[in-house]
Amino acid sequence: MNIPFVRHTLENGLDVLVHEDRDCPIVAVNVWYHVGSKNEKPGRTGFAHLFEHLMFEGSEHYDRGYFHPLQEAGASLNGSTNADRTNYWEVVPANALELALWMESDRMGFLLPALTDAKFENQREVVLNERRQNYENRPYGFAGMAIVAALYPPDHPYHWLTIGEAADIRDARLEDVREFFRTYYRPRNASLSIAGDVRTDDALRLVEDYFGELEEGTEPPSVAYSAPPPVDRETRLMLQDRVELPRLYLAWHSPPLFTTGDAELDLVSEVLASGKTSRLYRSLVFEQRLATEVAASQNSREIGSFFQIVATAAPGRTLVELEAAITREIAAFIDGGPTAIEMERCRAQAESQFVYRLQTVGGFGGKGDQLNAYNIFLGDPAYFDRDLARYRGASTAALQQAAAEWLRPDTRVVLSVVPQTRPGLALEGSQAAVVS
Repeated sequence: MNIPFVRHTLENGLDVLVHEDRDCPIVAVNVWYHVGSKNEKPGRTGFAHLFEHLMFEGSEHYDRGYFHPLQEAGASLNGSTNADRTNYWEVVPANALELALWMESDRMGFLLPALTDAKFENQREVVLNERRQNYENRPYGFAGMAIVAALYPPDHPYHWLTIGEAADIRDARLEDVREFFRTYYRPRNASLSIAGDVRTDDALRLVEDYFGELEEGTEPPSVAYSAPPPVDRETRLMLQDRVELPRLYLAWHSPPLFTTGDAELDLVSEVLASGKTSRLYRSLVFEQRLATEVAASQNSREIGSFFQIVATAAPGRTLVELEAAITREIAAFIDGGPTAIEMERCRAQAESQFVYRLQTVGGFGGKGDQLNAYNIFLGDPAYFDRDLARYRGASTAALQQAAAEWLRPDTRVVLSVVPQTRPGLALEGSQAAVVS
């Protein structure tokens, strides 16, 4: 599964990864900045996501919308932000590579001269509206905020969601975000991949031409955090929302991305709730008719992950019944482990998902994106085989051990989301969750 590439680092610290793939006359340009919401501070949240928007609003030498010239050349492009990184990508016809590199280099090196109060205010409102659409006005939308706020103390960098707190976004000032950009959006804090129909020497020459003279910037400050205090009791919370059916969320701390237990809990989530043959779906939805839907996930992050199970109660069924059934299924998994058939299925699913991501040269999860991910998080872009080996080599005993270590009833956060007028549907002992 190794993807051949050449790695080169410019004098200003920018890592450049080039992968040649001549199957189609397209090239993927992908830039990762090692900055996400975990690099923010309490009272100054949402900046990384705000810059995801501002970076599309024009830079000094092309002070207009970013999409038009690239789409006119036949490109597709987008960007995203999470807790640990920000990425931008373009997939262009091979003859438009130079255009994509020029556009990326200009916003990396010359965004601030074009960042006006008008742009800032406009995108602040766009972000606030996005927050209203995706969280405040969406059924169950505040659940994620309540979960991370309960899992992590207020000074921990994962205490808030990437969208940021509404008050912080409103209170942000232009100079605040300018300083954030100067700190993090610099060549020495970035990784650039170029994958597709390109010659490596030509690509490196173009990168040197367009990025080589950009100022490297200072070393970004390390993320100040400590491990969350050990949880030795269950925390029960309640949210009242404009929903018809109660929903139950169970969340636990889990090991960081790429560390021992991370891949194993990925596979545990597959066994528990991936597809109609999974344990929780078969038991809760099909056999007992307790839930209308159920899902599980290992939410892998750089400095600490969390494992989550979500189930929506079927009409006439209660969260008490759901919680008891889920707890029984986890206990049975810990006691007996996955079956041979379950192991075969979850390994096959993990491998197929891994391969599917690499079918394309660009976009979210393509070859260029994955090269940058390994480079940013591990400093090793050639991690493909070892990453897949984490899943291929996972044993029944390892999954059992990971579940026993991390998915204990006394270390979980349990959130009941109930209709506004029916707080009594929440689990007994639930305290009102605080979200903002």
